Amino acid sequence: MADGTRDIRGAKRILEELEGELIAFRRDVHAHPELSYQERRTSRVIAERLRAAGLEPRAVTETGLVCDVGAGPVSAVLRADIDALPVGEETGLPWASTVPEVAHACGHDVHLTALLGAGIALDRIHRSAPGGLGGTIRLVFQPAEEVTPGGAISMIGQGVLDGARRSYALHCDPTVDVGSVGSRIGPITAAGDTVTITLRGHGGHTSRPHLTQDLVYALARLAADVPATLSRLIDPRHAISLVWGHIESGHAPNAIPSTGLLAGTLRCLDVDGWNQAAEVLPDLVERIAGPYGVDVELDHRRGVPPVVNTEDEVALAEAAARDALGPDSVLLTPQSMGGEDFAWYLTRTPGALLRLGTRTPGGRTYDLHQGDLVVDEAAITAGAGVFCALALRALDEDAG
Repeated sequence: MADGTRDIRGAKRILEELEGELIAFRRDVHAHPELSYQERRTSRVIAERLRAAGLEPRAVTETGLVCDVGAGPVSAVLRADIDALPVGEETGLPWASTVPEVAHACGHDVHLTALLGAGIALDRIHRSAPGGLGGTIRLVFQPAEEVTPGGAISMIGQGVLDGARRSYALHCDPTVDVGSVGSRIGPITAAGDTVTITLRGHGGHTSRPHLTQDLVYALARLAADVPATLSRLIDPRHAISLVWGHIESGHAPNAIPSTGLLAGTLRCLDVDGWNQAAEVLPDLVERIAGPYGVDVELDHRRGVPPVVNTEDEVALAEAAARDALGPDSVLLTPQSMGGEDFAWYLTRTPGALLRLGTRTPGGRTYDLHQGDLVVDEAAITAGAGVFCALALRALDEDAG
């Protein structure tokens, strides 16, 4: 492989040439968003552009794609998610979503375009450098990140990590200026589960609660006591958080209902704490509801584990980001209680997730998963440059 420093300079030149095309590609994808497991057009246009560059993408699952660049052992997997959200777009931009109530409100269109650009640049380097890249970089365009348990599991089950030494991903961060990335060692996102408790009992008139199983009162006790008690049963350093988002029961102020429902999310920054919560939650719910005589049904749907960035891979990623974006481009990012199914990749390989800045310096700070999200499009080539530098650093490290 050619000298890594020279290669990143070459990658930057290629990405500068591609910048206009990549922006146009991203705008096209942005205007035609597709929900999880429906990303047929998205994967098709990605595959078409890769083939036009001389690469050979292959379908993995119904809407996922994998494309190897280079030759030899798989030095690194670079992953981008490709699905959109069931959110109506409110930006008013010329390339706004043309699909009602569906939008790329989480920046996946930026992720996939950055990875596409990186793949084209890496392939050109491979074809022009003496000895090529000296290894393989695997591009993974993954569907269905936005649903639980996520498309990562099926992609991994189809072998996208086979032989890979490490895995990397980027995620848009509208609180970070474009040209910078956020990074940290250890948990960077949280485990995320859905918890639903359904109660059934004998209702009646509110004037005679002693003749009923007071289901609303039982729901209230569960809503207050399950999160509080859970925090006393599990080491607080695991950062367990159970927050309810939906309580439903009854219709009349003078009638005690016979059914009720409580639903929320359980989040945790630590795998051990996540597993402990799953063990103690059923008994805890039964014990709190027990005095009220109601029938209790707990549906604890496991989602994703936390993304845990490994130390050596963070060091490589931060060095790569500085190669691509400059010496002051890496920031310490706070942990997020949101979930991200890239976590499953890091249960199989070491690796890291970086936060890609998308805010225009001095501009507005947007929120993800909101219909008014606007990203600075300079983030596309910035992300592609980081992906390229990650690949080149990984290849150099494996070459010894």
